[in-house]
Amino acid sequence: MTTAHAKPQGDLARILVAEALGTALLIIAVVGSGIMAETLSPNDVGIQLLENAIATGGALVGLILMFATVSGAQFNPLVTLMAVMDRSHTPGSGLAIVVAQICGGVVGTLSANAMFGHPTLEWSTKVRSGGPLWFSEAIAAFGLVLLIASLVRTNRESFVPIAVGAWITGAYWFTSSTSFANPAVTIARMFSDSFAGIKPSSVPMFIVMQLIGALVAIAAATFLYPARRRTDQM
Repeated sequence: MTTAHAKPQGDLARILVAEALGTALLIIAVVGSGIMAETLSPNDVGIQLLENAIATGGALVGLILMFATVSGAQFNPLVTLMAVMDRSHTPGSGLAIVVAQICGGVVGTLSANAMFGHPTLEWSTKVRSGGPLWFSEAIAAFGLVLLIASLVRTNRESFVPIAVGAWITGAYWFTSSTSFANPAVTIARMFSDSFAGIKPSSVPMFIVMQLIGALVAIAAATFLYPARRRTDQM
């Protein structure tokens, strides 16, 4: 999951707050809708997935619109990595943003747990492991990062909110892993023993495959969508 790569307009402090808050709200949507889905449809995993996907995709659209002009509404270390490689952020500021995203995500999970009366701090027991799921995460990350890069590199940033929301909603269904595609989200979901959770031992390989998928997507975007030269530099 994640979001716009538009060049941010705020200073670093505001960017960090926006990224932490936005990621927290995103995780509240992911985990909260997962818990609600289990409550409303306890015997139908397909309906649970549909409820979780619609809530997450819809929340993403709103959150990107809310924070895009402050931080670029990244909410995802993979998107921040792309911004660093495109020199929209320095490595130092990129690292700070990733830390803010992870911290915000964990706070979001704890908040969702509290909203639904779960133990505020709990560990997921939901195992997500094996070659098909790992490959799925590489594909999910590849598709998400390439989508964002294609829109940014062709000056179509205004389509990012709806495109990312639609992509994530669909990717919940066409990937076997349900498309985490976000290291910060993956880490945060360790703390939810619900439909949306992931067991801590399953997290490292998910993140490794997400990074691989993102790096391949960045390479593909560089080839397919060469950065346009600005007219004042011609």
